[in-house]
Amino acid sequence: MVNFLHAVFDAIANVQNEQELRLALTDKIGEHFGVQNWGIYLLDEQPTAQIDVQAIPAVCLESNPVGRYVVERHAPAHEQLLLSPKDWKHFCSRSDHEHVMTGPIVCDGRLVGTLNLARDKGNPAFNGNDLADLSALCIHLSAKMATLRTKPKISHSLLVNPLTARELEIAELVAQGLTNAEIGEKLWITQNSVKQALKRMFRKLKVSARAEMVAKLQDIQVS
Repeated sequence: MVNFLHAVFDAIANVQNEQELRLALTDKIGEHFGVQNWGIYLLDEQPTAQIDVQAIPAVCLESNPVGRYVVERHAPAHEQLLLSPKDWKHFCSRSDHEHVMTGPIVCDGRLVGTLNLARDKGNPAFNGNDLADLSALCIHLSAKMATLRTKPKISHSLLVNPLTARELEIAELVAQGLTNAEIGEKLWITQNSVKQALKRMFRKLKVSARAEMVAKLQDIQVS
């Protein structure tokens, strides 16, 4: 279990943006915790066709004691820590949420999201070891979230430069460290289109390298 956690911690440390946090945990959470349903829910995230918000309805932050515990204490909890099995079913009758566990993702002293786990009916309840592992995982998620949200970003509204809206999108992804192929995949354009766009952007900004372009755009934002 320790080896598993260290592998996940390393994966979290290497992600470049918030969406990649889910990808870093895919196929790992279910196996380690023995859950049939899990998800990361970011409180200020707006679901889109490109982002699959795997929120678990039974772990709604406002509708049951488990969610309230996490909100109030910024600490992980499972239903048996707070309720009897009979009382829990008053809040959730779903058989695929027979047992639930939720942990906080905290940034700058406030709750910005949760990591939610659920086991189907017939599976054992979560125990102290599960809670300790979730707590460790949430610490690393919170630290990574803080790092990602303090990175300087290229603000579209504040920039005064010759780049188009599409070019600004590309610049933002370049600033996140994505390759041309990764940028093309995210924006649904070819790798060559990204390459040609970067050439135009370099000419407009009178730069010759990606890092120089990002630095110049961030200088424009500050000024």
